[in-house]
Amino acid sequence: MMNFEPELPANIPYHVGIIMDGNGRWAKQRGLPRTEGHRHGVENLRGVLEACGDFGIKILTIYAFSTENWGRPPAEVRFLLSIIDYFIDRELNALHEKGVKLRHIGKLDGLNPRLKKRIHEALELTRNNEAITLNIAFNYGGRDDIVQAVRQIMREGVAPEAVTEDLISQHLYTAGQPDPDLIIRTGGDMRLSNFLMWQAAYSEFYSTPTFWPDFNRTELLRAIEYYGARDRRFGLVKEP
Repeated sequence: MMNFEPELPANIPYHVGIIMDGNGRWAKQRGLPRTEGHRHGVENLRGVLEACGDFGIKILTIYAFSTENWGRPPAEVRFLLSIIDYFIDRELNALHEKGVKLRHIGKLDGLNPRLKKRIHEALELTRNNEAITLNIAFNYGGRDDIVQAVRQIMREGVAPEAVTEDLISQHLYTAGQPDPDLIIRTGGDMRLSNFLMWQAAYSEFYSTPTFWPDFNRTELLRAIEYYGARDRRFGLVKEP
């Protein structure tokens, strides 16, 4: 028997951000170490990214490692850093063949030179792809994003009265991209956790109790249906 997906809503988000939470709790429920939850989380990304492309989403931004994550136990931090190598080895060629453009947002501080080189090579390999853009927020913090933008504007000698919202947006890590239409958080919490603080000002927010390793095509479709039913007013009120 064939399974058919319901018809997609007319209004599909162009840019979706995902806070991939719940890897550790997913592993704990199964009596596994937290690292196994992170590993399964990386493997789960492939299917979600494919579904995004099928549904017409053009930009997916994932929260992979925050500036605050350096404060986790050293062994877990080392594993999270090593999983970048795992991701490149396992997924890069397939993503490139499918036309995925990789883009890093955040800093590469704290990484060894060899890993930095591999990341730059992955970004360069996929830079001209156009099917879908995957922003990987690694060593990223929303407040830090704003701080580095302001510092760069000051270095450029811009007069205070010339500073605008558009100018700040042009200096963020996501410069050149539209703000996210929809932010999805897995794992049940209801907060942004320093993710795209400026860019998400008018994003719709969807939280699901499903842990990230179990977040699949069906779960993504539910989030899109939720988004499609929203009336986005951007602080305005429609005339009666």
